[in-house]
Amino acid sequence: MLPLFRRRATIALASALTAAITLAGCSAEDAESETSVSSAAGFPRTVEHFRGSTTLDDTPLRIVALDTSYADATLLLESELVGYVDYRTEGLPEYVGDAREKYAADAVSVGKVSDVSLEQIAALQPDLILSAEVRNGEQYEELSAIAPTVFSQSTGPTWKDNIRLTARALGKEDLAEQKIREYETRAKAIGDEINASAHNPTVSVVRFAGEPTARLYRTTSFSGIVLGDAGLARPESQGPDPADPSSIMNAISPELIAQADADVIFVSMYRDPDGKTADAAQPFLTNPLWKNLRGRKIDVDDSMWMTPVSIQGAHLILDDLAEAFGVDPHKG
Repeated sequence: MLPLFRRRATIALASALTAAITLAGCSAEDAESETSVSSAAGFPRTVEHFRGSTTLDDTPLRIVALDTSYADATLLLESELVGYVDYRTEGLPEYVGDAREKYAADAVSVGKVSDVSLEQIAALQPDLILSAEVRNGEQYEELSAIAPTVFSQSTGPTWKDNIRLTARALGKEDLAEQKIREYETRAKAIGDEINASAHNPTVSVVRFAGEPTARLYRTTSFSGIVLGDAGLARPESQGPDPADPSSIMNAISPELIAQADADVIFVSMYRDPDGKTADAAQPFLTNPLWKNLRGRKIDVDDSMWMTPVSIQGAHLILDDLAEAFGVDPHKG
């Protein structure tokens, strides 16, 4: 038999070894758990975009969006927006609903869409900056020095792709596809009812923006894409431009206003503070050719049809379509 002190030492050593093995097992499990969570979220990840590739080590929690469509996309994907740009009006728009309070309660403006402040952006300590080459191409390197930066080439007609780009940066691809699918399902349901009840009407979009011409928005524009998702026919004058597929509008003089005709004509006017746009529209609105258009004219809110190039904005257009044709808005 071992002496008492030898037995005690042996028992203590065994206990210590057991504890060490147990702790090692727990640590391994914890590490496995952490790896599993990180792997499930898909971070770190490298996002390919217009200016190259950007690596994000963790899920972005503080996002600065330097275009209104990217601010909308961030909120749509239920992520924290800390900085945005002002466009036409100050502050985040009402159409984003309670997402302002949920995901942007402390968000601040970092300047106008055409004049952002790098100092204000840096002060927000973002972990992701979203924008487009057409907005901030000259500042890409400076923005990238502040935080991981992801750029699309453009905004506008690429709005669905830009939502998907945002989703890749946030690790929320499934949520993006769900939101896009819900919108497209609603658009088709409204469009099907319109076509059935109004016998496949043609729909025109005319905008007065202060120039000596009127803009006819093509199928390649934001509103044109929404109307296309609804399956609504457009006048020949508002189809794609064969010479320039990137063109979103057809600018016409008062003498060509007949090209705006359709069964229903949605009329949008940019309301500038000094009233110059309304003055510029007069040669069209007082033209006998305008009065003789056969289509039913419906005024729409320019800030709703032209500014929010996003899922939220698309739903606003669908609201107006349903109301104009008296069909179910399919709001779920």
